[in-house]
Amino acid sequence: MDKIPSVFPPIIQVEDCQFPFPVQFLYIKPVRCFRMKGGMELKRWSPILTIMAEAASAVEELGTTENGTTVAGSPIDPFSSSDDPEIIGSALLDNVIPPSHPYRTLVLCFDGTGDQFDSDNSNIISFFTMLKKDDNTQQMVYYQAGIGTYTTPQVATPLMAKFSKALDEAIAWNLHAHVMGGYEFLMQNCKSFNAILITLFGWEPQYSAPFSDTAGDRICIFGFSRGAYTARSLAGMIHKVGILPRCNHQQVPFAYKMYTREDELGWAQSNAFKKAFSVHADIEFLGVWDTVNSVGIFPRRLPFTTSNTIVRTFRHAVSLDERRAKFKANLWNRPNANEETLGISSSKKKHHDQPKKVHKSHSLRALEAKYNKDHSQPTDVEEVWFSGCHCDIGGGSVSNDTTINLARIPLRWMIRECFKTNTGIMFDRDGLRDLGMNPDALYPEVLPRPPPLPVGDACIQDIPTEGSLSQAQKDSALKNYSGDTSELGAGAVVTQTEEQLELLDALSPIYDQLSLVWFWWILEFFPIKQRYQRGDNSWSSYFGWNMGRGRIIPKQKKQGVKVHRSVKMRLEAQHKDGSKYQPKANIDFANATWVD
Repeated sequence: MDKIPSVFPPIIQVEDCQFPFPVQFLYIKPVRCFRMKGGMELKRWSPILTIMAEAASAVEELGTTENGTTVAGSPIDPFSSSDDPEIIGSALLDNVIPPSHPYRTLVLCFDGTGDQFDSDNSNIISFFTMLKKDDNTQQMVYYQAGIGTYTTPQVATPLMAKFSKALDEAIAWNLHAHVMGGYEFLMQNCKSFNAILITLFGWEPQYSAPFSDTAGDRICIFGFSRGAYTARSLAGMIHKVGILPRCNHQQVPFAYKMYTREDELGWAQSNAFKKAFSVHADIEFLGVWDTVNSVGIFPRRLPFTTSNTIVRTFRHAVSLDERRAKFKANLWNRPNANEETLGISSSKKKHHDQPKKVHKSHSLRALEAKYNKDHSQPTDVEEVWFSGCHCDIGGGSVSNDTTINLARIPLRWMIRECFKTNTGIMFDRDGLRDLGMNPDALYPEVLPRPPPLPVGDACIQDIPTEGSLSQAQKDSALKNYSGDTSELGAGAVVTQTEEQLELLDALSPIYDQLSLVWFWWILEFFPIKQRYQRGDNSWSSYFGWNMGRGRIIPKQKKQGVKVHRSVKMRLEAQHKDGSKYQPKANIDFANATWVD
């Protein structure tokens, strides 16, 4: 290497591999993983540590034994946590993909309304179950039960706690507590890149873009239903007020209040608050299943929940068949011309036509566009529509022992997107296999999927009519979910491919709550305000009775619509009575792009 980057102290010498800190290298075949103090990997480190990878290669050549398992190096520094297991051989890495990476992933999962670990788990719990959890130097995970499952500590009496839970489940009364819970996890655990360098080297570099202040940790957030809205709100809060330094618990409620303010003064103050108290952070991946935002008695939208430029990748699995009034799709949106103009610097405004007046209903979007300009990286957005109603997309419509169901299709799609976008989220191989996915087709490279299997004479399945599950069946479902396979026999092997399982899942029953639970029809007769974005990015809103109408998919002719290939499989099949599947949403398949 001809030139040492200026961010390194001058005592680094590549020729004889001298480092200004105690180092322990570990070489493991076939992973080729170089580690130093604190679990940080030198190989494939971020661009400014390319020089370290060069030095690691030299250590490999000079200090590796024949079997490739022992290494020369000084002891780990005393501050390294003894609670975190050290990887001592490739056997411990074989069951996790990716086996290692030069950063740490922080994965937050927010469950849906009323969802928690029980006999009919959601995709959030299924996803969380597959995550690596035993090495905090590589990955930290956080799970939050759904809205309506717990209350804030300030609720003292059992009666008030029950009332608070009911309100929370109905209108997300405690949304603030859910958002702040996730925020405090990040506040306590997120390490900025500067903090890592101080820990490793004892010095803080002076550098500017393109190096992110939080390159040391990758934040990935997932959610379902109102948990998806919580996830998007948390990302919005991080954008608007940043992440507070560790242990600033008293500041968190104040930071949340700053986040929710929508007036011009509030936005200016939150910007100043962020500069004074917080650090900027990007969101590596925001993945959600069927976002809804029935929040408050009079619903309101929180800042940066429909677009957010600190989010690098956004993935959204959306329901084609949900039709309840309070479960309209909450899609990712783009700023319109008025909003874009408000974000242009004063020196350029004279070259643009100025809007005469911004309507009050557009004020929040206008302010978002203005403050989004400070962090203008484009978000990689993909919203894909799937067959099924709300819980057929995010899970929870069937018991855990019903292994064939629609919800597994968007779950597999989301996991594949995590690998496609190189999030670094670490998954258990066995968990992926249990879901029907081939780990070798996901890592180290995501392989193209084989074409879908022909439907043939297979029929779309109807909802079983045996009635509700007994308690014994629910207990059995929990046992099966925990992975107890003792009854299968020692030689049992699952031989079905993902494509075979996909065909079975695609023809599974749809659980439409308007058909199953009459109570939901009450809200269909109330006039509710509906909003959607037109093709020119302007907004339209109206009051009306929903009456079980399907969702509106906006901008199909101009931008098209992405639909999962399993929908085509269901369209090609038929019910036992000969009828065909017809999605409830106003989808135009002539403009559809089929997605794997």
